Amino acid sequence: MIEIIEAKVEQLDIVQDIAQKTWPIAYKDVISSAQIEYMLEMMYSKSALKEQLEVKKHHFILAKKEKEFLGFASYELNCNSVGKTKLHKLYVLPETQGSGIGVKLVNFLSEKAKENHQSAIFLNVNKYNPAQNFYKKIGFVVAYEEVIDIGNNFIMDDFVMEKEI
Repeated sequence: MIEIIEAKVEQLDIVQDIAQKTWPIAYKDVISSAQIEYMLEMMYSKSALKEQLEVKKHHFILAKKEKEFLGFASYELNCNSVGKTKLHKLYVLPETQGSGIGVKLVNFLSEKAKENHQSAIFLNVNKYNPAQNFYKKIGFVVAYEEVIDIGNNFIMDDFVMEKEI
C-alpha cells in the first residue's frame, strides 16, 4: 500500500536522491545532459531544497511503500496570490511509473488545495516531455505556453497546464 506523507527538512535528501535517479531518464530525449546537470544543481542542491521548503514555503510530499520511497511532489498554496496551487515538482522512480503513484501524489495535493479554498492546480511541463500526456489523462489542460530563461544559456520551453478543483 502506498502512503503519502509530508516531508520534513531532514528528508530532503530523499527528494534529492529520487530527482537524481529520475531526471537523467525523464529528460534524456527532451533537454541536453548539460541542462539536466545544471537544473539538478539549481533546483535540487541541499541549499536550494531547503530554501524552497523554509523560505518559499513549498510543501514536499513523499510516496512511501513500507520503508521504500518511490516518488515525491512539491506544491505551493496560493501561488502568486491568485487562489491557485502550483505543482512545482512531481517525480516517480522510473521502475514504478504507471503504477498509480503519480495520481496518488496529485490527489493528495488536490485535497490540500481544496482544504485551503484553492480554485485550481497548475504546473509547468516541457513542451516535449511525454509527462504532459499523464497530466492530460488526469484532467489538466494546456492554459498557455511560456519560455523561461533559467540562466547559463538555458531556457525552459513549457506548457502551463491547469486543472480546476
